[in-house]
Amino acid sequence: MDLQSFLVSFWIGVAGLSLLLYVVLDGFDLGVGILSLVACDEDRRGLMMASLSSVWDANETWLVLLGGVLFGAFPPVYAALLQGLYIPVMVMLFALIMRGVAFEFRHASRRKWLWNVTFGVGSVGAAISQGMILGALIQGWPTLAGNYVGSAWHWLTPFTLLTALGVALGYALMGAGWLILKSTGEMQDRAYRRGFWLLLGTLATGALVLALTPLHNAHIASRWSGSSALPYALAGSVAIFAALLTLWAYLKRHEYWPFLGTLLLFVASFVGLVASLYPYALTPALTWNAASASSGTLLFMLVGILPLIPIMLFYNGYQYLVFSGKVDGTAYGDDEGE
Repeated sequence: MDLQSFLVSFWIGVAGLSLLLYVVLDGFDLGVGILSLVACDEDRRGLMMASLSSVWDANETWLVLLGGVLFGAFPPVYAALLQGLYIPVMVMLFALIMRGVAFEFRHASRRKWLWNVTFGVGSVGAAISQGMILGALIQGWPTLAGNYVGSAWHWLTPFTLLTALGVALGYALMGAGWLILKSTGEMQDRAYRRGFWLLLGTLATGALVLALTPLHNAHIASRWSGSSALPYALAGSVAIFAALLTLWAYLKRHEYWPFLGTLLLFVASFVGLVASLYPYALTPALTWNAASASSGTLLFMLVGILPLIPIMLFYNGYQYLVFSGKVDGTAYGDDEGE
C-alpha cells in the first residue's frame, strides 16, 4: 500500500468513526427531545433535559469533525453533497441551533413552554433532515465529473420520507433507552412502554427500507446478491440479534440492555450500509479514492486533527463516567427563572 492509499483509508476511517459516534451519541439526545413533546407535565420535561444537560453539546462535536474531514480530505464529496442537500442541511443546522438556544434560555425564562416546544421541534427537525439525507445517499447521487447534476429536490422522495421516519423512530427508541437508564418510577415506566412500541415501529420501517433499497440502488443490489454477500449477511445477523436482544430487554424490563441493544442495532446497520456503498463515496460515480485530496493535504491535516481525536474520545468517555447515575432532584432549570 502506497502513502496515498494509506492516508485515504485513514481518513475514510476517521470520517466513518465521526459519523457513527455522532449518530449513536447525538441520536439518543435527539430522541429524548422528540419524546419531550409527549411528556405529560413540566417536571418530566425538566428531568428529560437534565439527563442531557452535561453531554448534549459534546455529542455534536463529532458532526463538526465529520464536516471538517470531508471538507479537507474529500472536497469533491463535500461539494457534491452540499450542492444537492442545501435545504435539508440548512434545516438540520437551524434545528440544532434551536435546540441549543432552548437549552440555554429555558432555565432563565418564565415561559418555559415556549422553549420546551422549541427543543422538541428542533429535535424532530434535525432527525427528519438527517433521515432524508440518508435516504438521498442510499438512492444514489447524480454526479458528472464530480459535480452534482440532480435537482434541488433530489432528497425529497417517498423513499427519503420513509428513511426519515425510520431515523426519527430509531432516535426516539434510543432516547427511550437513555431515559430508562437515567430515570426511576413513573417516568421510567413510561419510557419502557413507549420504547417497546418504538422498537416495533423502528423494526417495521427498517425492514421496509431494507426491502426497497435494492430497487433504488443498483450497486447495493449487486453487492447484496453477489458472491461476496457474506459480510452483509453477517452484519444483518448481528442486527437481527440486536433487535431480538432489545425486544427481550423490554419484555423483561431490563435496565441497561434496551439502550445497549439499540446501540448495537444502529452500529450493525451502519457497518452494513457503509460496506454496501464502498468503494463509492457517492454512488454510482464518485469513489473515495477519486475524491481524495493530495497526499500533502492529507498529511497536513494529520497535524491539526490527529491529536484531537484521542482527546475527544477521552473527554466523551470521561463525561459519561462522571455524570453516570440517575437523574434526581431538581429538574433542569427549575431552580432559576421563577
